[in-house]
Amino acid sequence: MRPPPHLTAPAPSAAAPSAASYAGPSRRRPRHRGVTTTTTTTPSACCCRAAALAFLLAAGAATALLTFSLPSSPSASATTRTDFTGQLLVGNQPPPHLSAPRAPATPPPPPPSPPAVRRRRREPSYWRMAPEEALRYAKKEIRDAEPVLDDPDLYAPLFKNVSQFKRSYELMERILKVYIYQDGRRPIFHTPPLSGIYASEGWFMKLLKESRRHVVDDATKAHLFYLPYSSQQLRLTRYVPDSHDLRPLSVYLRNFVRGLAIKYPFWNRTRGADHFLVACHDWGPYTTTAHRDLRKNTIKALCNADSSEGIFTPGKDVSLPETTIRTPRRPLRYVGGLPVSRRGILAFFAGNVHGRVRPELLRHWGGGQDDEMRVYSLLPSRVSRRMSYIQHMKNSRFCLCPMGYEVNSPRIVEALYYECVPVIIADNFVLPLSDVLDWSAFSVVVAEKDVPDLKRILQGIPLRRYVKMHDCVKRLQRHFLWHARPIKYDLFHMILHSIWLSRVSQVEIEA
Repeated sequence: MRPPPHLTAPAPSAAAPSAASYAGPSRRRPRHRGVTTTTTTTPSACCCRAAALAFLLAAGAATALLTFSLPSSPSASATTRTDFTGQLLVGNQPPPHLSAPRAPATPPPPPPSPPAVRRRRREPSYWRMAPEEALRYAKKEIRDAEPVLDDPDLYAPLFKNVSQFKRSYELMERILKVYIYQDGRRPIFHTPPLSGIYASEGWFMKLLKESRRHVVDDATKAHLFYLPYSSQQLRLTRYVPDSHDLRPLSVYLRNFVRGLAIKYPFWNRTRGADHFLVACHDWGPYTTTAHRDLRKNTIKALCNADSSEGIFTPGKDVSLPETTIRTPRRPLRYVGGLPVSRRGILAFFAGNVHGRVRPELLRHWGGGQDDEMRVYSLLPSRVSRRMSYIQHMKNSRFCLCPMGYEVNSPRIVEALYYECVPVIIADNFVLPLSDVLDWSAFSVVVAEKDVPDLKRILQGIPLRRYVKMHDCVKRLQRHFLWHARPIKYDLFHMILHSIWLSRVSQVEIEA
């Protein structure tokens, strides 16, 4: 690049003396008025001058732009200028070509390496598997479940094996498909009760029918088949009052199953082993006795889970929680309780006196014999005016749940709702959802023969242990709640999971 014209020596010409013959200082030629000097300019000189002018204009524009765009700083008063190359100089800063070389900056330390992330195994395409193949896969996965280190949705002390439960639940959500038979006459089929102490069978049926995740129309893809009958409606429709004859109920259900076996191929493939029913009335087990395969093979979710009668089979059948629903539109009404420090009653019970246990309980602890043991038949009006039934449960440390005519009692779930530690007094009772739950963490089981020592047994529980049990009851409560729209780990899913787990346990896999 050529320097600007004012810094360039004039080219020698014929009229001017040469550099060798002229050694004096250069003196500007005086400009005479009225005399016109004609200068001949070559094209190359014009280009040089235009380029130099453009260069100076660009450098000035860049200097002005940088001067107004630089952010303010403590040294903002320093003078800015550009060197002959057009670079910006601040204050007395020397041009870059005259400044000492800058020492190389120390490189920053490398960032810490992220923690190693275990690669998640790729799940297979369950929808491509045949039902039996998917069940065998699930059984292997549950058996080899990885330990659960921390899960905010699951409290490990409540479960027998929280790792296997979590893995089984995950597989149920992804795999399980249920076919619901549309056969059967109303009201025995498809119209169960949604209130009262037998509402569990109704709420389960309602929520399963509304499930888009698990219900399928193609029966060939189903892992389970649901018999959608109501034991309570069957009793109201087919039982002759005061006859004490339950055979008409079991014969009606037997004929229904025979009709399914003739009409569809699914029952005969497994003789009913992949079918299930849900019945909460006390007579639910007895409605299955007239059909051998229905009684022996079908998965039965029963509130009356009595292992001594040969109908309920532990390990295959499911103990169904008996829940009292007073207002179907608000199933969670009244749920909650008081802290331990405000529970002044040691134990409480009120109810009809029938069966073999309740008369003994009243004989030893009823009639106001002990103010710490509040045991009544029906709650007297003089007492209920001061404190209602629900308030008694919320103010008691232990809620007594003795069997009546049958082993089951709705007071067990009521105690969980009102955060009262349940005391189960019923021999041969398979506790609800005991296939996955550890009832020793949040309840007390007392043998029927130990009713006379009941107060001593309850007082012998250390306060520290009771506080832990009470905390477990509060954490367990969410697993026993009905919701209009089911949520994860609620009672609907807990029941469905236990039925799913029973079906998975039936399949054979290689060792």
